[in-house]
Amino acid sequence: MSSESASHVVKPAPGAGTQAPASVAPLMDRDFIARNQIVERYLSGRLPIKGATEFERFCREHPELLDELGLAERVNAALRLLEASGKPEPWQEAPKKPWEKPQVLIGLGVAAVALAIALAVVWNGSSEKTQRIAALEEQVRLQPLDPATSTRTIRLLPSRQGSSLSPAVVLGGGATQLADLRFDLSRSPHRNFRITIDRIDQGRVGVIHNIAKDSNGHVRIAFNTSALGPGNYEFTIEGLTWKGEAVPDSWITIGVQR
Repeated sequence: MSSESASHVVKPAPGAGTQAPASVAPLMDRDFIARNQIVERYLSGRLPIKGATEFERFCREHPELLDELGLAERVNAALRLLEASGKPEPWQEAPKKPWEKPQVLIGLGVAAVALAIALAVVWNGSSEKTQRIAALEEQVRLQPLDPATSTRTIRLLPSRQGSSLSPAVVLGGGATQLADLRFDLSRSPHRNFRITIDRIDQGRVGVIHNIAKDSNGHVRIAFNTSALGPGNYEFTIEGLTWKGEAVPDSWITIGVQR
């Protein structure tokens, strides 16, 4: 072996065959607790879980530390603050809000049931009223006539001065009749007439065209008293000229009862 080859020694690579020392958790003791404000961080909840577990273990093994740290005085001071602020202590149940109390919930339930019953009553009443209104509307639409049991002949003298709100005669109010109205127009120079019937304060009922007076000078109209609703009706009588032009002649008001 040559000296050159003998002097060539292979050195191990740096770190080969060596191992880095494992990290060692800091030792929990009084100095470490004071230096790192362990108590303050524990009470404020800022201490990691592992640190909190180690601190609790240390306190179990060294209970005298609690007296040295004055932890009891801190707890009492915190409780006094809670009492002064009106907040419940941590181990007490927080006061329930008004709507969370059983009596309030029961009262709300009773009120809800009462409201539901009231709504049901109102709905039933509304439904009955709706049905009643529908029946009345159908009755008005059909306008059924009651059979006349008698005939009433009425001679009337219309006014030539103007209309009146007071009825000259009142029909109905009892058994249905056939009203035979005879308007005395003997003093009118006209032979033929047009009669317009208006229900006062409501509207026009009808118009009878080109009706002639008889030999007695009467213009006759007959109708079933159940055909007209209750109220006052104004009859406007107009005379017709030979050209067919209408000329106001006389007026009369008739009342109808049911």
